[in-house]
Amino acid sequence: MDEWLSPQTVLQGIYKGIFPMADAEESGRIDWYEPELRGIIPLDGLKVSSSLRNILNRNKFEIKVDTSFEEVVRKCGETREQTWISEQIVETYCGLHHMGFAHSVEVFENKKLVGGLYGVAVKRLFSGESMFHLVPNASKVALYYLVKLLNNNDFTLLDTQYINPFLQQMGGIEIEKEEYLKRLEEAVA
Repeated sequence: MDEWLSPQTVLQGIYKGIFPMADAEESGRIDWYEPELRGIIPLDGLKVSSSLRNILNRNKFEIKVDTSFEEVVRKCGETREQTWISEQIVETYCGLHHMGFAHSVEVFENKKLVGGLYGVAVKRLFSGESMFHLVPNASKVALYYLVKLLNNNDFTLLDTQYINPFLQQMGGIEIEKEEYLKRLEEAVA
């Protein structure tokens, strides 16, 4: 495996507040990113709509953790027109999973994986990497259960790297890089 993107290098990057991403337009070339505005979801600020609450109450989905990690990572890459998830990214994060740092939340319907997310946990930080859904609301359910798990285990920071309309709808916000680095330092102390 290329040391440029080894599991150890990714962990070092997380401690510094940077993360790798492959450029879909440049044959999967991997660069490191440190955005000026960082996306996070405050762990006490997840927005649960009444429609999501109804779905959760119906127990339509079965939730599992870390049973289909590689499949989740691959589906995150397959379900987008352009993806930053290259084969090297898959190998690296599977390596982090085998080391006990990377985790997935998986959503099943009728025993079929229909949604999920994955990321890296370091001390009290969870750095979310990507999510996917094959049926409506599956990624919302995965995020709901991730936040529940993080709160139950005294995590203090859920990093989403960037913010998009979906994450905003779920309570995601942007903070300045300096504020992120301060929260990161506290989370990994």
